[in-house]
Amino acid sequence: MVKVGSNVLTRDDGGPDVLAMASIVDQVAKLHAAGMQVILVSSGAVACGRSILGGCVEKMDSVEQRQLFSAVGQVKLMSIYFTLFSDYGINVGQVLTQKENFDTRSAYLNQRSCIEVMLRRGVVPVVNENDTTSMTELMFTDNDELSGLIASMMRARLLIILSNIDGIFTGDPRLPQSQLIPRVEPGDDLSSYISTAKSGFGRGGMGTKYGVARRLAEEGIEVIIANGKRPNILSSLIEHPETAPHTTFVANAASVSPIKRWIAHSDSFARGSIWVDKKAAEVLKSDQAVSLLPIGLVKTEGEWEEGDLITIFDPDNQRIGVGRASIDSQAASQAMGKRGGRPVVHYDYLYIDEIR
Repeated sequence: MVKVGSNVLTRDDGGPDVLAMASIVDQVAKLHAAGMQVILVSSGAVACGRSILGGCVEKMDSVEQRQLFSAVGQVKLMSIYFTLFSDYGINVGQVLTQKENFDTRSAYLNQRSCIEVMLRRGVVPVVNENDTTSMTELMFTDNDELSGLIASMMRARLLIILSNIDGIFTGDPRLPQSQLIPRVEPGDDLSSYISTAKSGFGRGGMGTKYGVARRLAEEGIEVIIANGKRPNILSSLIEHPETAPHTTFVANAASVSPIKRWIAHSDSFARGSIWVDKKAAEVLKSDQAVSLLPIGLVKTEGEWEEGDLITIFDPDNQRIGVGRASIDSQAASQAMGKRGGRPVVHYDYLYIDEIR
C-alpha cells in the first residue's frame, strides 16, 4: 500500500505536478506487474481544483474553497490517473471516503468489501478523502491518518508513506548534523525528534506520520517513510532497501484481531470516557488478557449506549486505550466500584495503547 502526499504531487506554485504523478504511476505499475496488490492513497484533488479555478474563489470562506476545489479537482485528478495507468493496461477505481465510514462496524466492513473486490479484479483503488462533504471537525488530520485506517482495515503487509523528506531525523533535516533514523523497533520512542511543523500544502506533518506508523507497526504492519521526490523510490525500497534512504517501523510479531484493529483506529468516535483506579490501570497495561470490570471504575464522563466506543484513562489522566462498551453509561455509573456484573469492556473489544 502506498500513500502519496501533497508535497510530492504539488508544484511550488500549488498546481498538480503531472510529471511526479507519472513517475509514481510508473513505479506502481511495475509493482502491479510483479503480482503485488497495490492500494494508492493519493492527495492532490485540491491542488488540481486550484489550478483550474485559480483566483475566482477569493471571496469564499476556507471550507467553501476546499469543497469547491476538491469537487472540481477530484475529476481532474482521477482523469490524470486514468490516463497514466491506462498506458500500462491497468484499470483504476475511485474510492472517496470520510470519517463516518469508519464509525460503525457495518460501514467499515462495507468499505473493505468494496476495495477487496477491486483488488480481486486487478483494479488499483485510488483512495482520497471526500472533502466535498467533510466538515472541519469530521475531517481526517490528513491523508496519513486515512492511509493508516485503510492499511489496518485491509490488513496490509506494508504501508509506504511518501513525503518530501527521507524519513525521521535526529533533528532538523536541513541541518548537516541531523542523522536519518533507518529503523524503529517496537517500543522505541522517537517523540523527542518529531517536529510539529506542518507540510507546505498538506494538513499534517511528521507528527501525524510518526503516530500512524507507530500504531500500525504495533498492530503488525510494517511502515516505511521515504522521500517521494527521489527517482524510482518505490522500486528502490522494494528491490534495494539497503541503499534507499528511509525510516522503517518494524512490525510487531504479535497479531491483533480485526475487531481490535477497527477499535484502535476509531478512537475519535468515542462517545464517552471512563477513569479507572491504579490497580485496574496496572492490570490493563500488563500482558494479561483481562476485561475491564465495574469494580475498577472511579469516574465516567459522557453518555453512551451499549456497543459505543469509550476512551479509558488512568488516575493520572493518562490514556490507557479504547474499547467497545458492553453496558451503557447509566449502567456503568450505577455499577461503578462494585463487584460482579457484566464487564464494562470485554477483553475481545479492548485495545490497549502501546506502553512506552
